[in-house]
Amino acid sequence: MYAIVKTGGKQYKVAPGDKINVEKLDAEVGDKVTLDAICIVDGKTVEADPAKAAATKVEAVVLEQFRDKKIVVFKFKKRKNYKRTQGHRQDLTRVQIMAVGSEKYTEPKKAAKKDAGEKKAATKKAAAKDDAANE
Repeated sequence: MYAIVKTGGKQYKVAPGDKINVEKLDAEVGDKVTLDAICIVDGKTVEADPAKAAATKVEAVVLEQFRDKKIVVFKFKKRKNYKRTQGHRQDLTRVQIMAVGSEKYTEPKKAAKKDAGEKKAATKKAAAKDDAANE
């Protein structure tokens, strides 16, 4: 399940677990925000009517507030001795989508690490098998 959300004058395709950078939202780090959905796609069905799609909640949590890299705006007119240079850094907010409608994001489980003792024992057994095969 995914949704098309609109924020900051732009549209983004989001699914649970996605991390996106949007124009600055007035929220603190860790706050939950609700984004406006304009289209919902749920496997077989597509709800493209913005009025009906708005009924589906798209919940996100704010991860960080930051500024994008600087872009240089350079204006130039040939043979007129006209040059202007200006820079701009956009304020952005990184959010992680936690839920689209009834579908929620779950953290992936991390693989269990083997102990150092188990690794040594496994390598000793493998070395013993190699020695037996070589004889």
